[in-house]
Amino acid sequence: MKRFGSQLPVCEPHWYQGAASPYYRKSHIELRARVRKFVEERIKPNMDKWIESESGYPRELHEEAFDCGVQGVLFDQKWGGTMPEDFDAFHELILWDELARSGGGAVLGHLAINTMALPPILYYASDEIKKKVVKDVVQGRKNISLAISEPSYGSDVANIETSAVRQGDYFIVNGAKKWITGALMADFFTVAVRIGNKPGLKGLSLLLIDRNSKGIDIRKMETQASHSHHIGMVTFDDVKVPVANLIGKEGYGGKYIMINFNHERFVIAAGANRAARLCYSEAFQYSMDRKTFGKRLAQHQAIRMKLAEMARMIESTHDMLERVAYQFSTKAPDPVLGPLCALLKVQASRCFEYCAREASQIFGGSSLVKEGRGKTVERLYREVRHSAIPGGSEEILMDFFARSALRTAAKIRARL
Repeated sequence: MKRFGSQLPVCEPHWYQGAASPYYRKSHIELRARVRKFVEERIKPNMDKWIESESGYPRELHEEAFDCGVQGVLFDQKWGGTMPEDFDAFHELILWDELARSGGGAVLGHLAINTMALPPILYYASDEIKKKVVKDVVQGRKNISLAISEPSYGSDVANIETSAVRQGDYFIVNGAKKWITGALMADFFTVAVRIGNKPGLKGLSLLLIDRNSKGIDIRKMETQASHSHHIGMVTFDDVKVPVANLIGKEGYGGKYIMINFNHERFVIAAGANRAARLCYSEAFQYSMDRKTFGKRLAQHQAIRMKLAEMARMIESTHDMLERVAYQFSTKAPDPVLGPLCALLKVQASRCFEYCAREASQIFGGSSLVKEGRGKTVERLYREVRHSAIPGGSEEILMDFFARSALRTAAKIRARL
C-alpha cells in the first residue's frame, strides 16, 4: 500500500502506513484523498469559529461536500448520489474515519444523521415520499433527523408514547422527542409514533414529518460539547400529517428501527475510534516535545505505558471495525450484525473514553483550556459521552449482546 498521511506509529490506520490489506482498492484510496482534502481545506480552517457560533456550521457546507464528492458517496446514483460502482462498507468506514479527523465539534455532523434517518425511507417508503425527500437530502440541499427518543424513554424504545391518531386522510400527532441530534438543522423528521393501543415494538410505526408543519416546536438544548451538534427537543401538538407520509407498513416501525440501529452503531464507532486515535496522536507528539524534571515526557516509563495502552486499544478497535465492515459488505443478516455492532460500539466508546482521559493526563493543565496545544484534547474529552450514550448506551448494548448469545446457545443445546 502506498503511504498516506502521518507515518508516526499508530497516528493513522495501519494501511495508511504501508501495511498490506485485503480490503482496500483504488476507489477507497481516491475517496480517502477527497475527504482528507475537504477536511483540511474547508473544515479545519473554520473549526473554531463554527463550533463557538450559536448557529454552528453553515448549512451550505453540505452542498459543498456533495460537489467535492464527499456528501453523496454513500448513496446510489438513482437517488442522486455519487456511490462508486464497487461500493462497500469500507468506503463508509473511510468517510467517517476521515471526517472525524477534524477534531470534534460535530462539524458536518448532520451528514451522519442523514444516513441514519434516510434508510427507512430509501428501503420502505412510497415513491411519493422518496421524491419529496431523498434527492435534496443526498445532494445537501436539505437535511433529515431521526426522532425516536422521548423524555421518558431513551434506549427503552418499545415503550415510546408519541401518538398518531387517524382522522380521515391525516394522522394527528401528539408527543415529544428529546435529545434529537440535528433537530435545529433538519427539514424533515423520521418519527417513531404509536398508532392505536398495541404495546411494545409491534405497536410502533414511522412517519415522515415536515418541520414546517403547524404545531411543531423545536427548542435548542445546550450540551457539554459544541453548538454544531444541533441537539433539540421536538414537541408535536396536534400536528396534522398526511396518511401518505406513513413509512412502510403500519406496525412495522419497531422492526425498521432495530435494523437501522446496526448501521447507526457502526457510524458512531468509526468516528469514536478516530477520535481516540487523534487523542493518542496529539499526546504522542506532545510527549516527545514537553520536558519535565529534566527530561522529555516520553522518557518517563509511566507516560510510555499510557501511550502503549492507548495504541493497543485503538488498533484492536480498528481491527474490529474492519471485521464488522466486512460483514456489512458480505450482506450478513441483521440478527448476525446486531450483536456484533453492539459490542463494536461499546468497544469504540470505551477506547475513546480511555484515550481522552490518558491524553488529558499527559497534557496536564494544557488539556483544561480551550487554547494552545491541548485544545483538541480538551474538546474531544467533552465529546466522549456523545459516543457512549446515543445509539444505545453501553449498558443496554452489553446486555443486548449477552441476551442474544444466551438465546443462540439455548437453540444450539436444544438440537444436541
